[in-house]
Amino acid sequence: MNAKYLVVGGGLAADAAVKALRKADPQGRTLLVSEESVAPYKRPPLSKGLWTSSDSAVPDLGTANAGAELLLGRRAVALDVAASTVTLDDSTVVNYQRLLLATGARARSLPALEGAPNVVSYRTFEDYLAVRQRVGPGAQVTVVGGGFIGAEMAAALTGQGASVTMVFPEPHVGGGRFPSSVAEIVDQDFRSRGVQLLPGRTVVAASEGGSGPVLKLSDDSEVRADLVVVGVGAVANDELAAAAGLLTAGGVLVDASLRAATAAGTTAGVFAAGDVAVFDWPQLGRRMRIEHEDNAYSMGSAAARFMVASLAEATSGESAAAAYSHLPFFYSDLFDNGYEAVGLMDPRLQQVEDWRVPGKEGVVYFLEDGLVRGVLLWNTWGQVDAARDLIDGATPYTAEELIGRLPTDD
Repeated sequence: MNAKYLVVGGGLAADAAVKALRKADPQGRTLLVSEESVAPYKRPPLSKGLWTSSDSAVPDLGTANAGAELLLGRRAVALDVAASTVTLDDSTVVNYQRLLLATGARARSLPALEGAPNVVSYRTFEDYLAVRQRVGPGAQVTVVGGGFIGAEMAAALTGQGASVTMVFPEPHVGGGRFPSSVAEIVDQDFRSRGVQLLPGRTVVAASEGGSGPVLKLSDDSEVRADLVVVGVGAVANDELAAAAGLLTAGGVLVDASLRAATAAGTTAGVFAAGDVAVFDWPQLGRRMRIEHEDNAYSMGSAAARFMVASLAEATSGESAAAAYSHLPFFYSDLFDNGYEAVGLMDPRLQQVEDWRVPGKEGVVYFLEDGLVRGVLLWNTWGQVDAARDLIDGATPYTAEELIGRLPTDD
């Protein structure tokens, strides 16, 4: 089987790449291979909008309508960079001219919960269906994890009438990214909604408890549940790349043009984008892997453009140098509170808080040596581009200079 462009992965980055490839090269044959049995779909609604809607259909992105051929329920098991081939789990060999690894990430599992009944490590539409079928008014649900997925799922399940307990090692919900002032607001809000918070604890073992598992925690206490939802982060699906000799470090290392790297340098025909890609972010002074919707869309589209340009470059011999420099934003909704953020939300950095309504509406800046590295817009909208400009500008600021710099009105 031959394809001009081969996309391995079925997430947001893969969808964005397929659509950008069709726009840039309408006649180029594009093939998408995904392990999931459904076409690419929107993932944020899995812990957000689907829980407030009566429609539980998969939020399809319309990838098939973009002109790509989809091979669903198929797994890429081997990549030969020198031969420009990918072998699938049914022994099909696909020859490509340009390859995009958009293999994403999988939910991190907890060894202590392996084999325990009614445990879902939450990541996919299939996981959503499994949880939805088990949750209703009065259900006892334990959410393990206090980060993005854990917090959003606790809010969503509480909205379904479930009795929710959260177990997480940090001192607060979102304790790894919110400043303490915001984290305390979130904790108070969750408790007021009936969510039982068990901070500073981890799950060390699980046993059968009749209707569901009994979790033993690190403080020797026990929690009984009908269902356990695990949201403790994700692991990059970089095994295919690593086995092929590409450089990995918790994801696939890419250069500024999103080309995958080998020990000898970057490859001519293999790119990576989305949750699996590890990139040097000059605006933040760090190498990072980002698991957010905006990054998946923008990086997938950029990778497609670079793939097309690299083929033209190979034909013409002229360099088409380009660099991916988009600084993505992310967002979340927690009951009646919502936020958007750009850059780093790291409580270890210096923080400057600018509240229009204390605790309810404002901006928090995260600084490093006077440079704005992150901006949290708490119940504040329409300021993402302005926040991004502050980070991109790389201008040092004092705390006083930041007060009132971003308006907190729409």
